Amino acid sequence: MSGRPCGLIAALDTPEVAAAQRLSAAVRPSCGLVKLGLEFFAANGPAGLRALGDVPVFLDLKLHDIPNTVAGAIRALLPLRPRMVTLHAGGGAAMLRAAREAAEAAGESRPRLLAVTVLTSLDDAALRATGIADPPAAQVLRLARLAMDAGADGLVCAPPEVAMLRAALGPLPLLVAPGIRPAGSAAGDQARIATPRAAAAAGADWLVVGRPITEAADPRAAAAAIRAEIGG
Repeated sequence: MSGRPCGLIAALDTPEVAAAQRLSAAVRPSCGLVKLGLEFFAANGPAGLRALGDVPVFLDLKLHDIPNTVAGAIRALLPLRPRMVTLHAGGGAAMLRAAREAAEAAGESRPRLLAVTVLTSLDDAALRATGIADPPAAQVLRLARLAMDAGADGLVCAPPEVAMLRAALGPLPLLVAPGIRPAGSAAGDQARIATPRAAAAAGADWLVVGRPITEAADPRAAAAAIRAEIGG
């Protein structure tokens, strides 16, 4: 293991408030945060988050627009008090700086801003199709440096890139790794994956796990098993 504490985030990819409430109650003993993303937010908006009460939320909206619009979105999210919010690093340095300036209005309680580098669903061929000739790891490092220089608190990256980013950027960035698949789990639509133990050992601060928990016969037990695998 890397020696860094590593937390577990359950990705509640559902449009149903009742399902999110049920799952969050089941996983909270093992998960420090729950992730709610576009599917939930598009269906329920701010009222959906408020319906979860005091559950600590990682709000995964992957904001990507002109700087003024993203800053306005961050200001609109501040009353919901999410612990972390995602933005696409590909939006550029000006967008990321504007987001950080808007978040600062909340003081110490502000959400931590995480820059998404290269989606875990993209492999070499998919990235080339977007016009990026470099392999995912090179693009991840390029965007990671840009994002941290522009004021991001951390990065969302695929598990195979965690060790590279930790070595290149040091201990400061929060590194959040989706694409986590326990041994024997189906990869699904994820192209760059790792087991919980491997991602934690590489130096991730948080692991995001969705379907292996939420589609398990017993989500509480599934979350507990992953928590035990990463230690703590």
